[in-house]
Amino acid sequence: MAPALKPYNGTQRKLVLAFDVGTTFSGIAYALLDPGEVPTVQSVTRFPGQENAAGSSKFPSILYYNTQGEVRAAGGEAALPGMELEADDDKLVFVEWFKLHLRPETVDKSTFNKADIPPLPQGKTVVDVFTDFLRYLYDCARRYVVETHAVGDRLWDSLGDRIDIVLSHPNGWEGPQQSKMRLAAIRGGLVPDTPAGHARVHFVTEGEASLYYCVQNGLVEESTNDGDSVMIVDAGGGTVDISTYKFVTVSPMTVEEAANPDCLMQGSTTVNVRASKFLKDKLVKSRYGNDDDIKSMMEFFDKNTKQIFKDSAEPSYIKFGSMGCNDPVAGIRRGQLVLSGSEVSALFEPSAVAIVDAIQRQRQLSPPSLRTVFLVGGFAASPWLFARLQQQLKALGLVLSRPDRHTSKAVSEGAVAFYLGRWVSARKARVTYGVKCSHYLNSSNSEHIKRYAKVYTLPSGLRAVRDGYITMLSKGSQVTENHEIQREMIKESNKKADLKYVTSDITCYRGKAGDPAWTDVEPEMFSKLCTVYADTSRAQKHKKKGPMGHFFRAEYKVILLCGLTELKAQISWIENLSTYSDIHRGPASIVYDDDAAARD
Repeated sequence: MAPALKPYNGTQRKLVLAFDVGTTFSGIAYALLDPGEVPTVQSVTRFPGQENAAGSSKFPSILYYNTQGEVRAAGGEAALPGMELEADDDKLVFVEWFKLHLRPETVDKSTFNKADIPPLPQGKTVVDVFTDFLRYLYDCARRYVVETHAVGDRLWDSLGDRIDIVLSHPNGWEGPQQSKMRLAAIRGGLVPDTPAGHARVHFVTEGEASLYYCVQNGLVEESTNDGDSVMIVDAGGGTVDISTYKFVTVSPMTVEEAANPDCLMQGSTTVNVRASKFLKDKLVKSRYGNDDDIKSMMEFFDKNTKQIFKDSAEPSYIKFGSMGCNDPVAGIRRGQLVLSGSEVSALFEPSAVAIVDAIQRQRQLSPPSLRTVFLVGGFAASPWLFARLQQQLKALGLVLSRPDRHTSKAVSEGAVAFYLGRWVSARKARVTYGVKCSHYLNSSNSEHIKRYAKVYTLPSGLRAVRDGYITMLSKGSQVTENHEIQREMIKESNKKADLKYVTSDITCYRGKAGDPAWTDVEPEMFSKLCTVYADTSRAQKHKKKGPMGHFFRAEYKVILLCGLTELKAQISWIENLSTYSDIHRGPASIVYDDDAAARD
């Protein structure tokens, strides 16, 4: 049985808005929170330009910019029939798949080449486009709430700053991507650029949001006994997110991630990329192999051929021209290109293979109770993909189900349910987190001797070896929401003023070693994730005398909270080292490498 939502225990009305910015389509869900009332999760189902599709909970993730860099149209209005003519007349720039420009380079980078992703408008960054699109989504949500609810204008105005935002993102996205999305929300006017405003933006992975949707809507009731496990495959436009969860207890609902989640760049857009390359090669000698005809073919393929393809034994058709368009050698008759079923299935097959391989990897790490796999998302509607995965997983002893209802809104509604429920209590560390450091020189240690050229002298006179690494949290570790990892730090300087502020770089290791100790062994596997900045002006600084003269030393702890859907940091220090009393803890800020560039 799905866990019941609890009455809102706040003292003032509040609104939570969830935005699912998809590669090809997006969605919005929300819940009004009234004191003492059980909230209801609802989807926005009316959008500008889609008046003929009332009730639809999705709209295209596209925009047109004019030559001044201003948004001319977005969403459904950008897809209206007359927009292409207007774009030609006014030299508008069309933008699609912009979400893929935000992807980490570490996510399935062998699948997508940068050249496969449509470029952003000249002078625009991905944060700029996200800003404009989030502003559009926010306006759509405001309009819908105002028009749908009684005295909607008064209702919206009464909310003030009590509007929280939930942004969903693929499983493989990390802090840098979240930071850019929050910046876009600030620039878009969704929240103010203050600590309180930042705290109103929440993040959830698309895999976890899909779990909340499936459970909240009773779609996994047969798999929700104590100890049962379920896998969610969220197949969208850009990514396929695969997550496995174990139901520790059902009443109360307590769920844990059972395996490291996967994020594959194998969504429906990769089928389009392969189709475009295939058509260009197939028609290279045909007079219909020009850019305009290929574009028309791809539009029909995306909206029709791809959607209904289900059988490799049957031919498929792409309509693109008039009845007079014929090229028998290329397979074109009466304005239609005829493709064999095997040609079309070859466009889908790499996605299916990658998904099955990822499912097998997760299954090996999951409890034996895993029997059920749920397929959701826009790409899940593909008859061929569902049949292929069902066949492959049956051979593995897994049952694939596709919920018998519209699950394109799974992520947006699931994101609201996540905000309201939060019963996923433990998650797996995606990567190994640690810090680069210097090890005190040990002349009897062979690894230290090997790195003698990297030895240097500290202000205290002690000697240390550079390029060390200390793991704070290993990949795959189970981390509860309140779990903290701490790293004791010591900083020395000849000047006391240098110890007023401290910084600590958090470095990720993505290799296979269980406990890496040196960053020069697999340098390509280490990457700086972020820098933690903290004010240590109140921390006790001891003046000491060493062989090189007087120096100052500060001791403190960097604390990471890794069990949440967003990495957070704190710092702890002692104000009276002589008695080890007065232990204080305060916030620390996390800054990602390209944050400053994104804010310029």
